[in-house]
Order: sequence, then structure tokens, then C-alpha cells
Amino acid sequence: MTKTTQPNIVSAEFKANPFTFLAQLRTSQPVYQTTLPDRTPVWLITRYADVTALLKDERFVKNRRTAMTPEQLRKMPWVPPMFRPLERNMLDLDAPDHTRLRALVHKAFTPSLVGRMRERVQTLAEELLDRVMCDGEMDLIKDYALPLPMTIITEILGVPARDHHKFHKWSKAVVSLTSPKATMRVIPNVWLFIRYLRQFFQMRRRDPRDDLATALIQAEEAGDKLSEDELLAMVFLLLIAGHETTVNLIGNGVLALLEHPDVMNRLRRDPALIKTAVEELLRYTSPVLMSTERYAREDLNLHGVTIPRGGMTLGVIGSANRDEKVFENPDELDITREPNKHLAFGQGIHFCLGAPLARLEGEIAINTLLRRMPDLHLSIATESLRWRPSMILRGLESLPVSFGVPVR
Repeated sequence: MTKTTQPNIVSAEFKANPFTFLAQLRTSQPVYQTTLPDRTPVWLITRYADVTALLKDERFVKNRRTAMTPEQLRKMPWVPPMFRPLERNMLDLDAPDHTRLRALVHKAFTPSLVGRMRERVQTLAEELLDRVMCDGEMDLIKDYALPLPMTIITEILGVPARDHHKFHKWSKAVVSLTSPKATMRVIPNVWLFIRYLRQFFQMRRRDPRDDLATALIQAEEAGDKLSEDELLAMVFLLLIAGHETTVNLIGNGVLALLEHPDVMNRLRRDPALIKTAVEELLRYTSPVLMSTERYAREDLNLHGVTIPRGGMTLGVIGSANRDEKVFENPDELDITREPNKHLAFGQGIHFCLGAPLARLEGEIAINTLLRRMPDLHLSIATESLRWRPSMILRGLESLPVSFGVPVR
């Protein structure tokens, strides 16, 4: 493909329907070099087997400083000092640092904690729908898909619920970054985010609670090698990752069902299908379209293409999840699909820590919506929907829907 045909992979237009282009890449250019808006070169890996290998390959690292040559490091863009603590988050680190940080958060973020949240998620879903039932319409993102996981992750961490709207504003700015260099315009949001968290930690040190933030603070105080910067980066990451991806799962998932009314009605008639349905919606709609960045530790050759040392590489999860060699009829939405070995939560040591919680929230949110709103439908044409620009995520800006108002 010539440069003139290169799509802008971070644009809202690309996010609306990336799958045709990605299918072409799987066939003809499984390792594809393109550029981000700031001209940073990036290599896209599109086949399932290659993406799976990339996510586990120790020749690709998360910490770019360990991959780059001294000359490349000198050319790296300036990072404002206040951003530097955030580089200590486990998503951007390799073993052994990643192993230590993940073990610490895993002590608190347990399966039993997720299990205890089931009743709370159900209650919250009902409350959010109660608020709009008499209106006959809503923005499914703003009124439902966003506040549900945002409220849950803030409650788990112990952040006051009254502040959750602030977090979405701040995290929205962070996830809308279209390249690693485009940090200047998010500085005000990140500064406010960090300042809030530092004050929150001071409050929790004075007033410990039975929450995840207190557990992480106590791990730090017990000499468990969780520094103040690591604590900050951990909570920053959990707040963003703890809701942004699930918003997209619920929003993209409901849109896919609205576009396939026969499938939606089948799930409505048989809500027990919800577990396989959510797995299929994760595969089919790609809430996380790309993996987070990996950097080549050395010059690597893959399918005849050289990825140079320090080269940024993205595994295209949304492409792997529609690989014809792995999934039968990959462009078909089949809510009974089994097995379903999608890569929506990643692979290897960076497999999503919050996957059980995201699944739980998705299952309850979608089933509750279908039960409460039997005549749910889109309020605008699909082609009029607005998608969010982002390097990694694939999600809707809004999803206007209508439904019958209950008779009083």
C-alpha cells in the first residue's frame, strides 16, 4: 500500500470500521508499518498467531528505555517532571518490576472481592435505568455504560463517589492521546489527577478504610517496596483501566446487538447465554483495538519486515480476534460461539488483571438492560454515531437510544 492509502489509525473515522482494512493486512501485509499523527513510526502486527507471540515475546519490552539505543534515548521527547511518577505503572514495566507490582495489587484485587461486587453491580444497574425509564430515551454511554464501571472502581478503591465525574474527564484526556509524544495538551488534566490522588492518599493514611487504596498504602508502609510514585501510578492506572475498557464493552456490545436484532432477541429470551454472549461481544467489537506499546529490544525480522531496535510495535487485537484461521465465520456475531479464544484481555504477564470484574459488569449491564427495555432501539442512524479518537481503545462518544415509557 502506498502512503496515500494509509489510514489514520487513531482517528474516529478509522475506529468506526477498521475491520475491512485489517482483513486486507492479515492477507497481504501481516506486519505493516505506518505512522502516528506526530510521524512516529509504528509497526502493526495483525495475525492471531503473531499477536499472541508478540504479547509473550521477551524480545519486545514495555519499558522503552531498556530497548532503545543511547542515540534514540537522546531523541526521546521531553517528559514533564510531574509525568515521571506515572512511568512506574505496571503496564509500562517488565519483569521483575512488573511481577512485584502485580503481586501487590493482586493481594487486594482478589476473585472474592469481585464476587462480593455482584449484588452491588446489579443494584447500580437497576438504579441507573430507574433514572431514565420515564424519559423514553437516553445516551447509553453517559447515562449507563460510563457511570456503572466508574462507580464500581471508585468504590473498590475507596474514592468518594461524588468525585467520579472528575476522574472520567481526566482519564478521557489521557486515553484520547494519539501518540506517546502528544502529552502537552493533557498536562492540565494529569496535574489535577495527580494532585487529587496525593491528597486522597493523605486522607487514607489518616483514616484507613476497608478498600483497595488503603490496602495498597499499607503494603507500602509495611516496606513491601511500593514507593509513593508506584502507589500513585498504580491507582492512576486502576482508575483508568478499571472503567474505560468496560464502558466500551457495554457500549460497543449493545450497539452490536441493536445492529443484530435477531441475536438481541435471542439473548433477551434466553439470558443464560450471557456468559458466551459477552465473550463474543469482546471478540467481535474490540473494546481494546490495539495492545499497548511494545518496543523491539533488537532488530527483528517478521514475515520479511524488519522491525528496528526501539521500534514501537502494536498487536492489533481487533484483527487477531477476526482471524479466519482461528475463528469460523469471524465477521458473524455468534453469541453461542465456543470455544472462543479471543485476545480481548491480552495474553502473557500483562493479561488484564480486571478481566473478571469487566466480565461481571458486562454480563449484568447487558442482561439488565435487555430485561428492562424490551423495545430498545437506536435513535440515530449507525453512520451518524461518533467514535472516540484513540491509539489503543475503540469506543463510542455517545449512543443515543430510545425505548417505550412504562404506563403509570
